[in-house]
Amino acid sequence: MSSRKSGRRRAGPRRRRLPLRYLLPSVLLAALFAMLMLRGYVHSEILADHRIAGSTHNDKVPDEVRKGGPVIDVRGGGLNTVGVPDGRVVLTFDDGPDPEWTPKVLDILKKHRAHAVFFVTGTMASRHPDLVRRMVDEGHEVGLHTFNHPDLSLQSTRRIDWELSQNQLALAGAAQIRTSLFRPPYSSFSHAFDNRSWPVTEYIGSRGYLTVVNNTDSQDWKKPGVDEIIRRSMPKDGKGAIVLMHDSGGDRSQTVAALDRFIPDLADKGYRFTNLSEALGTPSAHTPVTGLDRWKGQAWIVLVQAADTITVVLAAGLAVIGFLVITRFGLMLLLSFLHARKVRRRGFSWGPPVTGPVSVLVPAYNEAKCIENTVRSLMDSDHPIEIIVIDDGSSDGTARIVEDLRLPNVRVVRQLNAGKPAALNRGIANARYEIIVMMDGDTVFEPSTVRELVQPFGDPGIGAVAGNAKVGNRDSLIGAWQHIEYVMGFNLDRRMYDLLRCMPTIPGAVGAFRRSALERVGGMSDDTLAEDTDITMAMHRDGWKVVYAEKARAWTEAPESVQQLWSQRYRWSYGTMQAIWKHRRALVDRGPSGRFGRVGLPLVSLFMVLGPLLAPLIDVFLLYGLVFGPTARTVGAWLGVLAIQLACAAYAFRLDREKMTHLISLPLQQILYRQLMYVVLLQSWITALTGGRLRWQKLRRTGVVGSAPGGARPAPDAERRPVG
Repeated sequence: MSSRKSGRRRAGPRRRRLPLRYLLPSVLLAALFAMLMLRGYVHSEILADHRIAGSTHNDKVPDEVRKGGPVIDVRGGGLNTVGVPDGRVVLTFDDGPDPEWTPKVLDILKKHRAHAVFFVTGTMASRHPDLVRRMVDEGHEVGLHTFNHPDLSLQSTRRIDWELSQNQLALAGAAQIRTSLFRPPYSSFSHAFDNRSWPVTEYIGSRGYLTVVNNTDSQDWKKPGVDEIIRRSMPKDGKGAIVLMHDSGGDRSQTVAALDRFIPDLADKGYRFTNLSEALGTPSAHTPVTGLDRWKGQAWIVLVQAADTITVVLAAGLAVIGFLVITRFGLMLLLSFLHARKVRRRGFSWGPPVTGPVSVLVPAYNEAKCIENTVRSLMDSDHPIEIIVIDDGSSDGTARIVEDLRLPNVRVVRQLNAGKPAALNRGIANARYEIIVMMDGDTVFEPSTVRELVQPFGDPGIGAVAGNAKVGNRDSLIGAWQHIEYVMGFNLDRRMYDLLRCMPTIPGAVGAFRRSALERVGGMSDDTLAEDTDITMAMHRDGWKVVYAEKARAWTEAPESVQQLWSQRYRWSYGTMQAIWKHRRALVDRGPSGRFGRVGLPLVSLFMVLGPLLAPLIDVFLLYGLVFGPTARTVGAWLGVLAIQLACAAYAFRLDREKMTHLISLPLQQILYRQLMYVVLLQSWITALTGGRLRWQKLRRTGVVGSAPGGARPAPDAERRPVG
């Protein structure tokens, strides 16, 4: 029995769509790189051929060409060479239009009511279309001089067609015309044609172009002096002349000065200065461009202008990021040195020793794999504490695991899932003591962490303390990158911000607060996704000091996949932007709030938002420089930036007494990790601009950080005191 196909179509494998968070940044990067490629092409940095062919035999060049006039017409298969009539001078200018010299040449021509022919390159016409329009509007003729100025005798017919069509495209966009005039680059007199250049002229004639060389060369490109330029430009014995000059390619001040004398001198002798068609008595070489060709030309000009503008903007952005990088690293090195010198000097103390018990809050949501390690690490604390685990509606038995431990001084508070800020506020309400330590459910403390963390509260003006968060799972590549970031980017920053009195964030993994300070600012807020940044800024605005305790080490489990790292940094970046916006009024406030607003907010905005967003420009211009040059200078600049970062990282590792071996991955981190952070920041900007809102996102934990790696054990005389 034959099988019959079912009427229901079998479901095939689902096509995976590229997530929007990857698509938008990818499209933006591709568009920027396309603009850079276009800019490189228009500026003859890509696809340009600067070779020049040497001379060869001329036995295949017709005698009529070698001995004929400078205007060569081989259109339609014929051959005709002509010169301009006696008493006529056709001034021709090559290689423009130039934004500095072409307007001056045009001004001289207008002053003396003279016309000329400008043989423009497509690159310059695309970049300065207004000058091409002015040439046409003032009665001058425009001819093609190729797009990128290559020696056509070394090019294929396909490349020749490309050079001509691109040059015409630029003219169509700039002045809505086509032209039938052409002058080959590196050409001179008719007798200079050889067996390489003549076939090119024949081919170009078959494409409908009139080739124009010259019979009088001013040699102004040599800058021989005004008098010499005038002498060389003079027609012989009253005959007509096609004079070669240049309005681009360097300093043309001698050419401009010579023109202002040359034209009136010859005019007094009866010469007329006309364009080529006027001199030959033929119809204009210009043909209006309409319809699709006109739109294509105008679109080309718009794209070229956009590419130049974008490149200028990117270059400005590169200058900004260079300044920010140097400034930030300089401040970090100087201020972290001063901070370490301050807190490590003999006899330093924040105030009277803090020995009273404190409350440790552990908000937890589905932390079954980590929570036991976290709680047991706290039980080893050499400072008297109570531990409150706030279970925020976990579905994996987190609360039950803690309760089954039956440890003294450990309480579990359960609540329906309401988010981390609500969990912390619930913990604050249940805490017994004035000093409150907050940590994450995936973090483990060293025995001395709590004691070191609370000592700054000996100063009654201190409202919060940031601890030293470290990556516990640093053995993978992505873990090593985050380890470098934590030691260098976070802890050096905190030393700097400590001295500047504008610490932006108390890390959720290890931080401590004075209860009275928390109550004055309204507790933890869920207005932003970065509740730790939000509360820290609120502390500053209320007049409290926020400091950094380098010895209060906590070991946290960093994300182990790109997806989880993305989720975490997306929340951090977006939350930081929200916090900056929430506290924006501090910019105009008075007192402590105003000080933080005019010092802290700008620094956070520049170093934590704008700087990372612009940082990929370093790599964009690295790639651009490798492709278009100068390669050596580009690589040298990039290595210089890397060397500065390496020096900062090495100093940060030395301050934290970390092994230097992880810095081996720093170059790769700068190439790959920075791009990921850029995309995250870009998505955060998009979310902020579109008014999106995220919930507290939970990362999947593995419980790999079981204890403090290499954590310091309590001193022999340290007394462990449980809270009864």
